[in-house]
Formats: sequence, C-alpha cells, structure tokens
Amino acid sequence: MAKKSVELRYHTPAEWAATALADVAHLLADHANCERKASAMAMSMIVRFPDREAIAPALIDLAIEELDHFRQCYQLMQQRGIALIPDSRDPYIHALTRHQRHGRDEHFLDQLLIFSLVENRGAERFRLITQASDDDPELQRFYKSLWAAEARHGNLFAELALQYFDEAVVYARFAELAEVEGNIVAELPWRSALH
Repeated sequence: MAKKSVELRYHTPAEWAATALADVAHLLADHANCERKASAMAMSMIVRFPDREAIAPALIDLAIEELDHFRQCYQLMQQRGIALIPDSRDPYIHALTRHQRHGRDEHFLDQLLIFSLVENRGAERFRLITQASDDDPELQRFYKSLWAAEARHGNLFAELALQYFDEAVVYARFAELAEVEGNIVAELPWRSALH
C-alpha cells in the first residue's frame, strides 16, 4: 500500500529520548493517557460525522486497536508498580488543534490531517525510544511493537481524507499543517512524555 501521509517537517533529535526515558514511570503513564484519548477520539469522530459513513469501519477498528495499546501500556505499568495519572492537557495537541478551521468540511479535513501528523509523530518518537532503551529490553520490545502501528495510523487518516476531498486540496492543507506541527514540536520543551 502506497504511503499517503506526508513526511514530518521537523525531526526530533535522537537526544530527546534520554529526556523521555529519564522518568519511565511518567512516560508510560502519559503514554497510557494518550492511547486512551486516541481511542475515544476515533469513536467521537464517528458520532460527530455520521454522514461520513466511510470513516466508521476504519475508525472503529482504530479505536479498538488504540484501546488495546492502552491495555498493553497499563499491563506494563502494573508489572512495574506504576499508577495511572490524572488526565492533563497535552501542550502539543492543544497547540496543534488551535489551527483547526471551523467550517464543517474544513474542520473534518483538518481533524483527519492533524491526527495523521500526530500518529506520524508518535511513530517517530516510539522509534527513538526503541533505539535508546537497550538497557530495558522489555520496554524496547513494547515500543518497537507500537512503532509500525503508529505509522500505519498516520497513513489511515490520510487515506480517509482522500476519500472525501480532492488530492490537491488535501496535500495543500497537509503542507500547511505539517509546517505548523513542525514549528510547534521544535519549540516545545522536552519532558518525560510522548509529546
């Protein structure tokens, strides 16, 4: 299957992983929250856009997969005696969604493209964590197993956008949002969290 999503404009330096891994407990707890929210987001899109029937089967499958990732993360946390943490606003997601347009079609397109970028960023960050966690083979296996799934999800959102919008429209807006996303990531401070 040909890749439909776009390349990230900013590449996280490999050194970022050392900061993320400085507090593995917080990293895993934050990651669990991200997976749970991703599952809920997929289901909420189906409800918010009932007239966009083509998204439902794919997003139901995605919601189930993201919930399974939450379960895997939670099980790893339990094995390590790590508790769940209260939900908090993700500065990356908050900054990115502020660029979402408000018209119904524009909002729908932007949401799909933003989620594509978020999933691609997750794939990049999981790869960096995998490469930096040689001293923790269990953690390394976990993040390696999720790395390809995130990239696949990034592609899925792009494919859904192309089902509803002209290719030129999709990629013009993708380019704008990818630039915004790259600038946001470049400016955010590093922390023991996915974003």
